[in-house]
Amino acid sequence: MADEEGFAGDLFGSDEEYQAPEPTTEVYTRQNEHSQLQTISIRLVGSHPLWAHHLWNASKVFASFFDTHPEMCRDKYVLELGAGGALPSLIAAANGAAKVVVTDYPDKELIDTIQYNVDANKLADNVSVQGYVWGTSTTGLRDTIPQATYDVIILSDLVFNHSQHHAMLRTCRELLTPKTGRVYVFYTHHRPHLAHRDLEFFKIAQRPYDPSVDPDDREAVGYGFEVDHFLQEKMHVMFEEDPGDVQVRSTVHGWRLWLP
Repeated sequence: MADEEGFAGDLFGSDEEYQAPEPTTEVYTRQNEHSQLQTISIRLVGSHPLWAHHLWNASKVFASFFDTHPEMCRDKYVLELGAGGALPSLIAAANGAAKVVVTDYPDKELIDTIQYNVDANKLADNVSVQGYVWGTSTTGLRDTIPQATYDVIILSDLVFNHSQHHAMLRTCRELLTPKTGRVYVFYTHHRPHLAHRDLEFFKIAQRPYDPSVDPDDREAVGYGFEVDHFLQEKMHVMFEEDPGDVQVRSTVHGWRLWLP
């Protein structure tokens, strides 16, 4: 996994001819034995600069968490940011969410792949797929559901995007239902030497929220969240060849954030 700090930038603007690898498919076996849908088939893009061509460990732990705690999703409005293959969203929909809005960077290949997964698993009745850039206007996401804010927001393996911490948190603060809503953030420290940078996400989230602060002052802006590190689960390491402690790189962490 690369160390680059950039997010999307010019990733989709190259004129160079490029032959992308064929899409791959992974099958996830669910933890909820009472559901009629026992497996979820996930198509992944063949290759992508936003790392959407992997089914990340964090998404599998998310799926297991929602399956063993279906009340987290049932009858609730759920939003996923940076969804990739969208496994957590599909599990939320299968567990009876009132509506799941699945988003990723508005690149056609990404969005078409998510829609394919929704349709292939016959979950289109309560799922909407949209392109969305973190930190931009949330009007379209508000208009998709009747209550305008979300009960559950999913961030699966996104905190390695250090330059995008403020953008993600800005969107979460605008769209989370105060008091009762929860943002669930699951991730792995894929680059152990940058683990402290990953954890800055939660420090920024906890800073007091003051609307009078200049939003461009990244050292002063805060979002007023309460946070709780409530889960750790050991998985297989994603990339054997990567440097750094294997135990760190194979552990999925789960946090929840809420607005008091």
